[in-house]
Amino acid sequence: MAELRYNPLLDDWTMVAASRQNRPNMPKDFCPFCPGSGKVPANYDVHLYHNDFPVLSENPPTPDDVGGGPYKVRESRGRCEVILYSPDHNATIPDLSLEHLEKLIDLWTTSYKELALNTEHQYVMIFENRGAEVGVTMPHPHGQIYAYPFIPLKVRVEMENAQKHFQTTGNNLFQEIIKEEVNFQKRLIWENEHFLVFIPFFTDYPFGIMILPKRKVMSLLELTNAERSSLALCLKELVGGMDKLYNRLFPYMMVMHPAPYHNKEAEAFYWFHIEFYPPLRGADRIKYNASSETGGWAAANPTKVEDNAELLRQAIARFKKEGVKNG
Repeated sequence: MAELRYNPLLDDWTMVAASRQNRPNMPKDFCPFCPGSGKVPANYDVHLYHNDFPVLSENPPTPDDVGGGPYKVRESRGRCEVILYSPDHNATIPDLSLEHLEKLIDLWTTSYKELALNTEHQYVMIFENRGAEVGVTMPHPHGQIYAYPFIPLKVRVEMENAQKHFQTTGNNLFQEIIKEEVNFQKRLIWENEHFLVFIPFFTDYPFGIMILPKRKVMSLLELTNAERSSLALCLKELVGGMDKLYNRLFPYMMVMHPAPYHNKEAEAFYWFHIEFYPPLRGADRIKYNASSETGGWAAANPTKVEDNAELLRQAIARFKKEGVKNG
């Protein structure tokens, strides 16, 4: 059974896919993403893999007849793809060369374009789950791309508020965020000619990082070759620094927020960005969302952002000096 169920309280859709309960934990002696498995090419650098347990599909089943009144169901039409970062089972972003990471960004970009051109896809999101703490069952380095038949609620709220700010002030909200973070400096953790990385003033995760391009672009499609190279360096040094924080694989959820491809009005007020949601608040301490945060969406950060930014700046400096070795 797979379908979308409408939430009338939030004007949003819940994706239901009971078959995903059958997703396996990877056997210790077998990985379908490794060369030789018979499921991927014998030789590859990066690879697009069709999800074996998609929550959205091009040929979805007929929804169950369980709706009524304010409850609506619709087909779970869309796409779910997996992006394999490397044939090396143990490599993660910091282990990959800049040339390899540029190939990954190119694959993200071409895959995004192919999915976004389909008018049935209202939103295309590239993301990565890293670490058992965020539910990863397949540790081979990979991310995913979902093509939704709706705009996810968080993105919709971001867009509504960015549009409201633009209509009220005439200014782009993201540009003002960049200006404020640059002026304040203490939350900045990485910068080059093309990108700015910081822990935002308002983040609800101790290390809730945001990456913003310094010029307004709507998606990966608009990045120049130089900007793609800069993004590769940014991701390598940022994630490498995160791993240096506690000298361990640092778990996170990384999500790219482009503007909806078919919404040209968004070009006036939106801005492509990347958000990280790392659950750690200490070497072995998880930030859990409790009742107020889950039931009320009342965000709470148990740490001081400015202190965390300094820790991460130091960790990135160690990574740049030491590379991926421990220590």
